[in-house]
Amino acid sequence: MSRLKIDISGKLLSSVSLAVRITDINYGNHTGNDAMIGLIHEARMTWLQQYNYTELNIEGVGLIMGDIAIEFKKESFYGDILEIKLYAGEITKSSFDLFYTISTTRHNNPILVAKVKSGMVCYNYNEKKIALIPVQLLQILKGI
Repeated sequence: MSRLKIDISGKLLSSVSLAVRITDINYGNHTGNDAMIGLIHEARMTWLQQYNYTELNIEGVGLIMGDIAIEFKKESFYGDILEIKLYAGEITKSSFDLFYTISTTRHNNPILVAKVKSGMVCYNYNEKKIALIPVQLLQILKGI
């Protein structure tokens, strides 16, 4: 069986620290895959808030997730402080990839927990159709 491999590339956009909450823990006593998606969402929202944006309003355009892939490397546990780094990947006229590295430190040792890729699509929620990436967001993604 071949395993998913995510190669992180692109410009570093932000680094966000989030604590693993007790509600993130599943029956295996580690962070559940559904909770990991929630943590990624929180990191993305925190990055957007740096520019006074939300996923529903970036210069009048929203975001919708087109796809997501997670490559789990190690477990994370209640109380871990996760450092989530966001990177800009491929950019088209209406979508872009975000890459994430998720790590923690235990006993002074850095641990890579997961690598993630999400495809984000600009979307006009009022018209219910795909929209162009706003110029300001494009500049942020390209580091201009």
